[in-house]
Amino acid sequence: MASQSKLNISIFFRLVSYTKPYRRFFLISIFCTILLSILGPLRPALIGNMVDSYIIKSQNKDALIFWIVLILGLLLLEGVFQLIGSFFSNLLAQSVIHDIRKKLFQHILSFRMKYFDQTPVGALVTRVVSDLEAVTEVFSSGLMEIAGDLISLIFVLILMFSTNWELSLMTLIPIPILIFATRIFAKAMRSSFQLERQQVTRLNTFVQERLTGMTLVQLFNRQKKEFDHFQEINKGHRQAHINAVWANSIFFPVVEILGSLSIAFLLVWGALQIAGKSAVEIKAMYGQIIAFTLWINQLYRPIRQLADKFNVLQRGTVRAERIFEILDLDEHIQTEGKKDTQVDFNKPISFKNVSFYYKEHDYVLRNIELEIQPSEMVAFVGATGAGKSTIVNLLGRFYEYQEGEIFIGESNIKEIDLALLRKNIAIVLQDVFLFSDSIHNNITLGNPQIDRDQVVLAAKAVGAHEFIEKLPEGYDYVIGERGGVLSVGQRQLIAFIRAYIYNPHILILDEATSSVDNESEALIQKATERLTEGRTSIVIAHRLSTIQKADKIVVLEKGKIVEIGTHASLLKQDGYYRKLYEMQFVEIK
Repeated sequence: MASQSKLNISIFFRLVSYTKPYRRFFLISIFCTILLSILGPLRPALIGNMVDSYIIKSQNKDALIFWIVLILGLLLLEGVFQLIGSFFSNLLAQSVIHDIRKKLFQHILSFRMKYFDQTPVGALVTRVVSDLEAVTEVFSSGLMEIAGDLISLIFVLILMFSTNWELSLMTLIPIPILIFATRIFAKAMRSSFQLERQQVTRLNTFVQERLTGMTLVQLFNRQKKEFDHFQEINKGHRQAHINAVWANSIFFPVVEILGSLSIAFLLVWGALQIAGKSAVEIKAMYGQIIAFTLWINQLYRPIRQLADKFNVLQRGTVRAERIFEILDLDEHIQTEGKKDTQVDFNKPISFKNVSFYYKEHDYVLRNIELEIQPSEMVAFVGATGAGKSTIVNLLGRFYEYQEGEIFIGESNIKEIDLALLRKNIAIVLQDVFLFSDSIHNNITLGNPQIDRDQVVLAAKAVGAHEFIEKLPEGYDYVIGERGGVLSVGQRQLIAFIRAYIYNPHILILDEATSSVDNESEALIQKATERLTEGRTSIVIAHRLSTIQKADKIVVLEKGKIVEIGTHASLLKQDGYYRKLYEMQFVEIK
């Protein structure tokens, strides 16, 4: 527990370090907090003095009105500073969270694909959205209010002891019990928040995955089973919150009881003090009793709020711990290479003894030796899991190979600036991803340097202009999530336009016709011919009929190159390629 507590403190101070650019907001909030912490306890002192001096003794109406106006003015002043403090503390919170969220998302964008393969999307969404919302409360209603409550507690105690130290000790008898209860409460709340964060992530991950895969759920009639699974997860999420509510339900009544005990001790003391005293002496104690009654409320209210705000601080710290875990991950790839402009992409691409594995020593590719000439069309074929997609992922540096080297001309791809490398490589995947945005923005990816005329010319070149024009708003038509309102063939054509308009030196095609109808296949074949013309092209082939014109066909089996040649030469070899061809066409033409 000690080490855990130390860790939380370090996380808390790391969070506070993000307030440095917003010192002005922080200082205004602190100033208002301190002022409010002093003004609040002054009111009982003024009221007690007013009762003793102007109600019991002198009964001076003019002076009484003056003190009433003074106390009302003090209340108004408190309201003004509370407004200012609340505004600037929330402004500070939103500014800090804006910076952390920006830094977090930017950090995630630089991660290797391996990280996303192993991490559920729902978990990352939780970090970027709901976890950071919980951290917001640390600054808006946690840190400042805890500081204010602590200052208020100290000032109340100073005023109480300076007024009557005997009475102060009497009213503080229940405090040790309260401190003990607070420690137990804090421990229980931390355990509850740790369970809560796990259940929130689990729930978000489950919902995100099932909504994304709703077609599969309904296709295989999994609705009831998935709902039952959801019920179980939702029950765990509910229980995590109930644990926190249970701790609150016990603690706050304890505080109320102890506060009432303090008032009871005050009244007992008062009764003992007035025994055998004259009416004048009894009246002299009225103001003090009233002031102490108000101070007791002010004493226990901060303690009660301290526990409540400690919940906020605990929850925010626990969530911040999860966020910093991601920020501290060194999962990003090297983005800045030594070569940023002196790379000739019209040179051969060379794979020199390249080996790669996802899990240590479980090789997906082994000893790949290959050279792809400029403007050459090279096709990769092989069974599922042979390593076809892995090769192009290594070329685009979505994964880092462990052994060997890959060169473009004389330049090692690890020494090329990543932005420059990917600017000159376009990949059209079989499963095209489109954003819930307009056709135009999905093609340009928000690049303001690409205008509508360029988009239209590219669409006409690819053969997609006609179907886009038939859409309700043409190029401004907003498609649904992942382009669900478009057919597979239409999504593929948009991906072709995107690749065409960026005019890459190296084009990679994951066989785009494997899941489309005959009409779309004819359009995509024409688009492929137009897109591959005059540039180095790498095609991952599923249908062997689409690669017969390739300059070179590379046959992969279990991560190794087993054959290289043209379509005709490989058929003559009567090897692995010929078997693949016969499996698809039954007889060789």
